[in-house]
Amino acid sequence: MASTSTPSGSDAGGAIAGGDAGGAIASGTGTTTAAGGSAVRIAANAGRGEVIAVDVGGTSMKCAIVGPDGVPRTLFRRPTGREHGPDAVVAALLDVAAGLAADCEDTPVAAGIVVPGFVDEQAGIARYSANIGWRDVPLRALLRDRLGLPIALGHDVRAGGLAEARAGNHGDALFVPLGTGVAAAHVVDGIAIAGAHGIAGELGHIIVRPGGPACGCGRRGCLEAIIGAPAVARAYSALTGHDLPVAEIATRAATGDPDAATVWTGLIDALADGLLTAIALRDPEVIILGGGLAESGDTLFIPLRATLATRNGPLPLPPLLPALLGENAGVLGAAHLARDLRDRTV
Repeated sequence: MASTSTPSGSDAGGAIAGGDAGGAIASGTGTTTAAGGSAVRIAANAGRGEVIAVDVGGTSMKCAIVGPDGVPRTLFRRPTGREHGPDAVVAALLDVAAGLAADCEDTPVAAGIVVPGFVDEQAGIARYSANIGWRDVPLRALLRDRLGLPIALGHDVRAGGLAEARAGNHGDALFVPLGTGVAAAHVVDGIAIAGAHGIAGELGHIIVRPGGPACGCGRRGCLEAIIGAPAVARAYSALTGHDLPVAEIATRAATGDPDAATVWTGLIDALADGLLTAIALRDPEVIILGGGLAESGDTLFIPLRATLATRNGPLPLPPLLPALLGENAGVLGAAHLARDLRDRTV
């Protein structure tokens, strides 16, 4: 495989390798293996009209230069560096964005940056991120001053939902990544809805089991407190006295382990109730499930579809689909935001 290109001035923490969800990424002439195993050609010379994109996560930043055809020319990740403090993460973001811009074949037309937490997209401010420690950081202004480019600032899950919806050609979709936390993106008429306060899609904090397990938000019985990966692992440990990763619990449930099956059934039940609430409120065209739990495949999808079908009552059930883009959905969504911003301003 061709070596992965790292923009000048950036300190890549390693290429996205074949073991990661989302596949093996190479710059230049090469391929990326998507979550489903299909290969997508990487453009060797994307030409004019490139955008730069960064998805800032708690442990790593995924970074890309994306051509006008929507295909990444360069795609890599580097450490977020949150152990050095929130100001250091801002500095690292500015440096990596400048490095990406310098590595474009011509001046990029825009930049898209997506971050976790509460994001005021209109004001361009990262209001709050527990994972990074940000409070009221004017990221758009800081990036615009550094790069001299139009800057689109968005939320990581909403951007991922936008990318997934467009990849599947869905104008209306509910995207739900299932991992350490649980969130959702509501895509309506091809736009990810932020809500009045920038917190639309906090599906993980719907209370599905009143009085249930304590949630990090301070309440009890939230969906995230039951089906988030740490919660599933804790439930299995409490039942068996053994600590296992969620992927192994899913495997054991599929092969008939009664304790794993008990935990997995509880997960399915709670997730079904959360999704039915979202269906009643949103009536989406499709529901797209991503994240680590969705990688369990039929072990998740078959019983979840069956449970939804027994509880939906008069509600029409939308198709339940696996995500297409793996862990790269956020950075590709950031590229969409940058392109959309540029299209609105020309």
